[in-house]
Amino acid sequence: MTEAVFRETTAEPRTQAVPLSHLSLELGHLYMEDFEAGPEHLRRHFARVRPWAEAARAVAADRAGRRRARVSTCFLVDDYFTRFASPAEVVPMLLAEAERAGLTVDYLARESACAVSGKVPVAEAVAGRLVEEPPPGSYGHRPPAAQTGWLANGVRSPIARAPQAMRKAAVWEPPRETAARRHSVFLDVELWNETPDGERLWSCPFLAAVWQLARLGLLRHQGEPVFDPQPHTGAFPDEWDDLPPLVRLDPRADPFAAYRTCSVLPSRFLPVEHAVRVVLDQTDVDRDALRQIAERSAGEGVSVPGPVADRVSYVFCEET
Repeated sequence: MTEAVFRETTAEPRTQAVPLSHLSLELGHLYMEDFEAGPEHLRRHFARVRPWAEAARAVAADRAGRRRARVSTCFLVDDYFTRFASPAEVVPMLLAEAERAGLTVDYLARESACAVSGKVPVAEAVAGRLVEEPPPGSYGHRPPAAQTGWLANGVRSPIARAPQAMRKAAVWEPPRETAARRHSVFLDVELWNETPDGERLWSCPFLAAVWQLARLGLLRHQGEPVFDPQPHTGAFPDEWDDLPPLVRLDPRADPFAAYRTCSVLPSRFLPVEHAVRVVLDQTDVDRDALRQIAERSAGEGVSVPGPVADRVSYVFCEET
């Protein structure tokens, strides 16, 4: 007699794998004022990006060895903090200036999708996976980041309290970076704040960390990839909400997600990306997604750093 065992499919969610390039190359992440400055400003931006983008491709080709290096390019448009113009106006201008500089944008993403993509509260889900590093000698007196909206890479300075009877005021101590090398570079990152209406407004560094996780193929919702590239067909819409979170502009492009990322950004993004590393270092990334990438890279003979933050690289170029 055979016994049948029944299980609900939702009891064992399957983590869907994603196709992977060797490198995800970001050609820019600009704001309203950059687009308001007109096509000449974009032209200068892409002219400065091009040599660094070519260098990043050369590094990817060297790592790939005899295999063809799979490299996809992407561009992130800020439609989260400020809504400006329309995709119908902005995107064609952006693509035309990139092409003029000899660059091709394979994928276009909206920054608002790093907060909420469709019905998926992406930023909130990533915030729920934060695991703060307990600083040496800490006793849990600091409220967690989930309550405060602040994440540090070490120990903050203690608060000097007024002396009470028979007690002395606490002596000031400097903040300390947990993994400092000789000297500390302490950073306290604001993950979000609240609007007057009580809504959570995610910070630029936190959304940028979500963006990096998406490009590394490490975001899942109920086992499925959060960012599914949608092919571009027809004209661009007049409203940002009508533009898919992630658009595949080139049907022949290599996969959006990759083993490693490189972002070519204006130098003003340096402090933001320092904060991104602090967030990535303290995020409990989906274990199945990590395992899939480890198995895939081993099968291809591709070296991938263990720490997620070490899979991310940057070029900071001069301002346009």
